[in-house]
Order: sequence, then C-alpha cells, then structure tokens
Amino acid sequence: MNICSQLKPEKVFKFFEEISRIPHGSGNTRAISDYVMNFAKERGLWAYRDASNNVIITQEASEGCEKALPVIIQGHLDMVCESEPGYPVDFGRDPLDLYIDGDFLKAHGTTLGGDDGIAIAYALALLDSPEIKHPGLEVVMTVDEEIGMLGASAVDLSVLKGRRMLNLDSETEGEFLVGCAGGMSINAHVPVSGSTAFGHRLRLSVSGLLGGHSGGEIDKERANADIIMARMLCELSGEMPFRIISVSGGTKDNAIPRNAEAEILFVQDTESDLHRPDYSELSVRCRNIIKELQDTLSREYAVSDPDIMLSAADIGSGEAYAADSDSTQRIIALLRALPNGVINKSIEIPGLVETSLNLGILYMNKNSLELVISVRSSVSSRKADLADRVCGIIRAFGGETDIEGDYPAWEYSSGSELREAVTRVYN
Repeated sequence: MNICSQLKPEKVFKFFEEISRIPHGSGNTRAISDYVMNFAKERGLWAYRDASNNVIITQEASEGCEKALPVIIQGHLDMVCESEPGYPVDFGRDPLDLYIDGDFLKAHGTTLGGDDGIAIAYALALLDSPEIKHPGLEVVMTVDEEIGMLGASAVDLSVLKGRRMLNLDSETEGEFLVGCAGGMSINAHVPVSGSTAFGHRLRLSVSGLLGGHSGGEIDKERANADIIMARMLCELSGEMPFRIISVSGGTKDNAIPRNAEAEILFVQDTESDLHRPDYSELSVRCRNIIKELQDTLSREYAVSDPDIMLSAADIGSGEAYAADSDSTQRIIALLRALPNGVINKSIEIPGLVETSLNLGILYMNKNSLELVISVRSSVSSRKADLADRVCGIIRAFGGETDIEGDYPAWEYSSGSELREAVTRVYN
C-alpha cells in the first residue's frame, strides 16, 4: 500500500513550515527535538528521546494491519545553515523566510532545510493522519547528520521491532538510493610560529563560487575556495616574499567552500621604511599576478564555476602579528599537497563517485592552522586508505590529526526484497 501517496500535501507543508520557524542547524537541535516530542505527547504516541536529542516515535498498526511487518521511517532533524554573503540572519535564533517561486518552495537568502526537514514533515503528517491504514510505524529522527552522522552513531535502536527501513533523505523524484558511501571527518592541527612585524597588508579573496554538497555535488568539478586560495598564495610566494596574517574559508566540512579570505604582510625592516616608493611597484606586481591567475581559472572553470573571482585590496601599513616565513611556506605547501575532490569512480556503476574528499573548513589562529576534511567512500578499505594518506601528509608537515564521526558504507545488495517492493509500489 502506497501510504505516502495518500498524504495530503497541505498537511505535509504545514509541518514543514512549522519546522522552518524553529532554528535547527547541526549542533542546535534541542528546540526541534522539543517540538517533535510535544507532537507525540499531544497525540498520545509513545516517544523516546536520548541525551543527544535523537527522538523515536512509534504508532500501533491500523485496524486490519496488525499482522503486517512494522516499517521504520527515518530522517534527520538538523539542517545545513548557509546564507548568501551579507544576508542578515542568525541561524541560532531566526526562523527561515519561506516563499513560493513557481513550483518550488524556497527560502530568502538562506538554505531551505529541505534536507532533511521534508522527511520529518512527511513522518509527522503520516502519524497525524488516522484515516490512512498502515502497519506499525517506528519513526526515527536523528540529529547532527550533516556533521558526521553523530546522532545515528549515538542512538539506541534496541527499542525498535522493525527490520525494514525507509530513509527519507534524497531529492530526486523517481530515484531510490540503494547504497551510500561511508564517511568521516579529519580534524587537523598544524603548529604555526609567528611574531609581530611592520609592513604593508593586503587582503586576498576568492568569491563567486557555486559550492554545493560535498557528497551529492562533488562530481561536478566545482572549485573549492580553500584550494583556490592556496593556489593564489603559492603563485604570489613564487614572485615576492610575504608572511600570512590570517587565512580562512568554509564553514562546514560537508559543504564545498564558496568563499575564502587571507591577509598577508609585506614586511619592511623598520617602521620608517613603511612608505618606501617601491611598495607601489610591489602592489602592481601582486595585482598583475592575481589577474593572470584569474584569467587562467576563468578558463579552467568556465563550465563548472563561471563566476569565479579573485581580488586583492590594500589594507594599509602598520604593525601586525603574522606567521613567520617558515610557517608561511609550510602552510602554503601543505594546502597545495592535500588531495581534494574525486579520487576514484566506480567501475561497476557508471558515473558513480566511489571515493572523494573535501577540504571544508580552513582557518588560522595565533598558534596553529586548523583544517576539517570530509572523507567519503563506498569501499571501506579505500576510505581508510585515503584517510591514512591525508593524515600522513599532515604529519609530514608537523601536524596532528583526529578522526570524528566515522561511519560505515551502506553497500549495495543485489537481492533486496524491500527494494523490489518499493519499486512495485512506486510504479
């Protein structure tokens, strides 16, 4: 029985709108967890919540369906919080601003949270529809999926009776996912030495990139702003000496960074030398190098990232704390040495990315360079091998690593009865 097709769309979107009024970014899921717990309490449904804010709600089978095997419906409560540059939003407090654009529901200036708010909305609408006959339902709502399946790793599934699960976490109509890559996050810490120096400061920026999800869109060959920034720094360092004051890019390990910034310092010997006449020539040289790289990248990414933009802006002369020359060169060399993007494609399934990684978060503080890298593979041995390779590179540059959110692959099964049943129902 195709129970989802009997749901009234207006009920599904009513719940989605309610969810969208509750801040529910990864790591900020208490309020959305309260909401679904209250939903269950108001309807007299059994519900369980753990210390991580995962929630399980169960509903008995409808009359006449008692002998049917129970079904687990699963989705996650958290969303990726990204906004357009300059858009005023506090994801910890503000609701999403929804609007209709033709056949699409969108959010002004921010991500919509359809991943995976629509799953939660479907599940709640189903639990709230007594007219729909169904087997026993076990709705599992996990948290912090977007930052490494942390909720799924912590949830206690011993209360479940079902052995058939529908994971409602996809976006393409008419396609069922029958496998998924495993993944992990690598947190890297690389020591940085520095000191205060006088000089002229220049701000570098990478912008205009499309970005995207590091799993679903890694095959589109989109530029990674962190990787592009490393390339820009490398090009400049080959022509003129400088020290890095700061470098940053990306906010989520599973989102391809769209923007990156760095500040660099052209050091002068003394404060009285700050306005030497030759600085203007140095600035012109720097801008010419960036212009040449801009032209090169515009050709390289003409299809995948046509609006890529590099820029440099003078900040002025003065005193600043910056990484020393050795640390500056080590930072640039490390970022250039790290692999990124698609590593392997499946031989069995045409077009399927098998193994990939994404440098999602990059920033520098006074004592270290911090990196967060998302590694994915549908082959466990290749995931482990790639992680070992990345950690080895970071160690070679004097850094340390730790692994977070390691979860296994969901490998394709050639003889799935559930897949055949779902296909029949859908057709």
